[in-house]
Amino acid sequence: MRTLDHWLDEYTLSHRHPVNEALHWICVPSIVLALLGLLADLPVPAALGHWPGGWASAVALAALLYYLRLSPRLALGMLPVLGLLGAAVHGLALLPAPRWAASLAIFVVAWVGQFIGHAVEGARPSFFKDLQFLLIGPLWLLAAAFRGAGWPR
Repeated sequence: MRTLDHWLDEYTLSHRHPVNEALHWICVPSIVLALLGLLADLPVPAALGHWPGGWASAVALAALLYYLRLSPRLALGMLPVLGLLGAAVHGLALLPAPRWAASLAIFVVAWVGQFIGHAVEGARPSFFKDLQFLLIGPLWLLAAAFRGAGWPR
């Protein structure tokens, strides 16, 4: 099993250019928001019972368990982030467009931003090497925020 430091160090290798970093600060949370928005609108089969938050909460919980395995502190730090994103998902439902449509638009625009950042960087996105980097992106940002605040990760 790779350590948190290994994942974050390897992710950093293709995220050094300031433009790419700035785009990631905007696009990674936007992609998570959009994904949660899309998942929130998927129906949960009646046989599985009622889940508060539906598939979005199930996926968020799975991500938190993955983060917990890598770093309990960062997993705990991800709780308020996911709470804010969950509130934003509910806010998307207040828009005149259907939530799934708004989520899809955000998803596409944010991924375009990610690929622009990597074009500027001159490096392929990390997830081309390992899909787990899709989960590491949000954790990389949170680790940077912890570092900036002087908190251990």
